[in-house]
Amino acid sequence: MTSRKTGAELVVAALEDEGIALAFGIPGTHNIELYDALHASSSVRAVLVTDEQSASFMADAACRASGRMACVNVVPGAGLTHALSGIGEAFLDGIPMLVLGCGIRRDTGKAYQLHDVDQAGLAKPVTKAQLRPASGDELYETVRRACRLAHEGVPGPVFVEVPADQYIFRHEGRLPEPAPASPAPAPYEEAVAQAAALLKNAKQPLLYVGLGAAGAGADLVALAERLEAPVSTTFQGKGVFPESHPLWLWPGFGDAAPPFARFVAASGDATLAIGCRFGEVATGSYGVTPPRPLVHVDIDPIVPGRNYPTDLAITADAAAAVKALLAKLPTRGGDPTLRRRLLEGHADVEREFSLPSEGRVAPHRLLRALQTEFGPDTIFTSDSGNGTFLAVEGLRLDRPGRLLSPVDYSCMGYAVPAALGAKLACPDSPVVALAGDGAFLMTGLELLTAAQNRLGVVVVILRDRELAQIAQFQETALGRKSCSELPDYDLVGLVRSLGVEPLTLSCDAEIPEILRRAKELSETGRPVLVDTAIDYSVKTYFTRGVVKTNFLRLPWADRLRFVARALGRKAFGGA
Repeated sequence: MTSRKTGAELVVAALEDEGIALAFGIPGTHNIELYDALHASSSVRAVLVTDEQSASFMADAACRASGRMACVNVVPGAGLTHALSGIGEAFLDGIPMLVLGCGIRRDTGKAYQLHDVDQAGLAKPVTKAQLRPASGDELYETVRRACRLAHEGVPGPVFVEVPADQYIFRHEGRLPEPAPASPAPAPYEEAVAQAAALLKNAKQPLLYVGLGAAGAGADLVALAERLEAPVSTTFQGKGVFPESHPLWLWPGFGDAAPPFARFVAASGDATLAIGCRFGEVATGSYGVTPPRPLVHVDIDPIVPGRNYPTDLAITADAAAAVKALLAKLPTRGGDPTLRRRLLEGHADVEREFSLPSEGRVAPHRLLRALQTEFGPDTIFTSDSGNGTFLAVEGLRLDRPGRLLSPVDYSCMGYAVPAALGAKLACPDSPVVALAGDGAFLMTGLELLTAAQNRLGVVVVILRDRELAQIAQFQETALGRKSCSELPDYDLVGLVRSLGVEPLTLSCDAEIPEILRRAKELSETGRPVLVDTAIDYSVKTYFTRGVVKTNFLRLPWADRLRFVARALGRKAFGGA
């Protein structure tokens, strides 16, 4: 097919043919033609944001929530550098994203143009590929190729730089059929047979799964039941295995997990890890010891063995590997002792979590009430730090894509724009953001976008007037806080000026009524903010475990120095 179209029209045609429904960004002088073409599209919605950082967070979350890739439109230079935080988040967390970076004009021969920097060089560390079409005739095919690359193998963002002159002028615009995507690697039969043999011989294998195993679906549950294996997940993998299942263990299984989860995992005599990387956050600062032998399945061949010795590595798509293993494993009888231990362990955790707060809001009571009020289809977003750790430990999810968190890049400011991206991608699902008051200061103005687009998201501000996670680490390890207390601000007045309905939640007794009101308002298409006096007096298992793990790694002399310093400062008022 041949037609003469502007470069902007060719790019929009490529987005439409890829099924990309959302394009986040801010128009500038270099890409006004693109925005004009987007305005004419019936299937791609251009969403104006207040900051390009939010644009990339929104695109990231839209994909996590719906499984459909989104696009970020950025002007040269500052637009790209602003968006790099969300691009980096998607890169390290394995989320496909199309980054349409406009470029300077290449047809003038002039130097020192506005915004002229090496954009491909800036994007290279946090994108899978950096593409620039040599001519306008290549635009359509280049965008389609970028989308394929974003999905293939380990998913991630791909950067396409479109020179401004290519957007403006008309081109032949050949629209070839895109090449088929490369098939996901299938597991080798011999490796699967070896894995099956190892697992058959194990009395109590442990399953450890990440987001990469999400595609395995019901087969993953069948595999756990076939092995009668407790199942631990990474943070990103939360919900990949249903947490209402009697074999669910915990998000993690080392020092950053509750005692019962540590005991069950340590009782294992083999580990099957699927679609995970044993990263720092998921393992509580590498505070886990996988029972050996370790069989590690991942689509990326460099992952198995990188952090923990692997006895058998299988490079394969997780869903294919799980299906192949199921075909070779016999059914075991149920283990009532294991299941009883898991049931009792979770009951102990629930009793600890259900303790009320004195004069403030108990985090886990709040989380349980949110799930009860908003229902099982709710999508939660969280921010770097305590918001994520509380959500990972306190929410109970039965499918993936219900908790969207910044994990390996761990970017503050994620929760609010992520909630907007999720709501745009999944308008029929309730969306609740769990944002710290420090993180809100970074991207909270994006609530103006929510009000403008009538997005009925509920933003729960976990307000303690400090950078809670860092303040806890400082107080524990150093005996005093430094530069982590926030200046106070009128949160209610601020959000009211943005067209957002503010509610105040001061104590446990107010939770049911305030959440009921928040839900009613959000269902009318009004964004709602709940200013919550959160009680952080009880540290998460994650925080306690990470402090312990890192402390015990220190040489004895430094352990004594740390303890003496902390005790001395506490004794003398933190001086």
